[in-house]
Amino acid sequence: MRSLSGLLIVLGVTMLSGTIVSVALPQIVGSLQGTQSQYTWVVTATLLASTASTPIWGKLADLFPKKRLLQVSIVLFIVASLLCGFAQTTGQLIAARAVQGLGMGASQVLVQATIAALVSPRERGRFNGLIGAIMAVATVGGPLVGGALTDVSWLGWRWCFFIGVPFMLVALVVLTRTLNLVEERRRDVRIDYLGATLIAAGVSTLLLWVTFVGGSFDWISWRSGAMVAGGLLLLTLAVWVENRVSEPVIPLRLVVRRETAIAIVASAAVGMAMFGGAVFLGQYFQLARGYSPTEAGLLTTPLMLGMMASSTVSGLLVSRSGRVKPYVITGLVSLTLGFLLLSTIDEATSLLVVSLGMLGVGVGVGMSMQNLVLVVQNSVPLRELGAASGAVAFFRSLGGTVGVSVLGAILANRVGTNISDGLAASGADVPAGGGDSSTLDLAGMPPFLRHIVEGAYGSATGDIFLVATAIAVVGLVVVCFLPRVQLRDTLDLVRAKDGGEQQDRPEPTGTDRPEERGERGEHGAPV
Repeated sequence: MRSLSGLLIVLGVTMLSGTIVSVALPQIVGSLQGTQSQYTWVVTATLLASTASTPIWGKLADLFPKKRLLQVSIVLFIVASLLCGFAQTTGQLIAARAVQGLGMGASQVLVQATIAALVSPRERGRFNGLIGAIMAVATVGGPLVGGALTDVSWLGWRWCFFIGVPFMLVALVVLTRTLNLVEERRRDVRIDYLGATLIAAGVSTLLLWVTFVGGSFDWISWRSGAMVAGGLLLLTLAVWVENRVSEPVIPLRLVVRRETAIAIVASAAVGMAMFGGAVFLGQYFQLARGYSPTEAGLLTTPLMLGMMASSTVSGLLVSRSGRVKPYVITGLVSLTLGFLLLSTIDEATSLLVVSLGMLGVGVGVGMSMQNLVLVVQNSVPLRELGAASGAVAFFRSLGGTVGVSVLGAILANRVGTNISDGLAASGADVPAGGGDSSTLDLAGMPPFLRHIVEGAYGSATGDIFLVATAIAVVGLVVVCFLPRVQLRDTLDLVRAKDGGEQQDRPEPTGTDRPEERGERGEHGAPV
């Protein structure tokens, strides 16, 4: 339990670091005399480094001792956090945030893989409930904590980076003293450097395209074509390499396996809900309803409570029954209904209706996110646990990043159109670039213009949640084809010969052993 407490601290702090700066970014970039493009890169650098490195860390967890990798990732995160806090220019902050992203990606995968090496899949259900609750608090509570720290004059925005350092130091000491894993030392370690480089480069190229398309250049342009073609080419080469090396970063046989493929598609939908819910709902409360950043964070409480309660309760029920599919399907149904309700909101919608929609989304994420990881971990042997956990986390993070970027582009488009239409209907002159919402200051606007802007954001937010509903429906349809998984009670699968071929099956324990059931052979001898 002491080891698990250290692991949960690491996961909570790394998740918090991804969202804590969202509210404070205007003050951060402003005090460092940064530009709008640098503002975007403070966020993009972290997402790129975290997402692109996730499968690589997962594979390293199968090749090297997990405890040592965890220690490295914690130290990396601490150093990067200090560099972020002491940054004197926006360029220094962007570079430090990229390093912090490496630590974030490593910690999230390694924590999952380490817990899987400590606890059997069936027992892991209740711990996954705790993981889901911590991720919920960090994701939704991050903006609230960041806004509060920034508003306190004797702390300021630098403490958004410093605040996690003491907790990570405590976790490092606890894990160093208490974490003991029995791991087989491998002598034939071969790292697929080429595959790792191609995967990171291909994913980074596509993420950069999704981040800047619609703003820096059009969706249909030579730059879009070049970036999409280049990213797909790099990923195609990565697949070719991964199919031929002995130790691939993402084993293709895991990705095409039925359980893993279904979990990946569903996790992408859940990832979009987890990241997009906090980002766009916080923006909705501030720009469409006129609340302060701190108030907006408090108003997203139903989302956090839904994730906490459902992940904890479903985790306990999964451990008790050993079944996962009913809870995953229920979670995706709740997620779809929550998004559907949020698709009806505008600037005048009752807060009760918005809260019910957030609650449905939170329950859906809590019941499905960690249980999808559990499905994949249950189907692979211990030696492939890191790669499997990394693959699911990678695609969930990738889906969330792409989802947020695409929905953000749709939101910006709709807001620009709505503001222009509102100004035209009011008889006012439409200024050049008037649809650019990034420069709008609600407090300094005349009442009629503020009303138009709030209405534009209100209706546009409902539109993007309608798109999110369609994505959730895809995830729901996919999980219906998930096989009825019964979680094993053992840490590992053993290799057993069956018909001349070796197959993985759960290692027998307790009364599963023939000699403990009293079975006897053909001449009466104990089996």
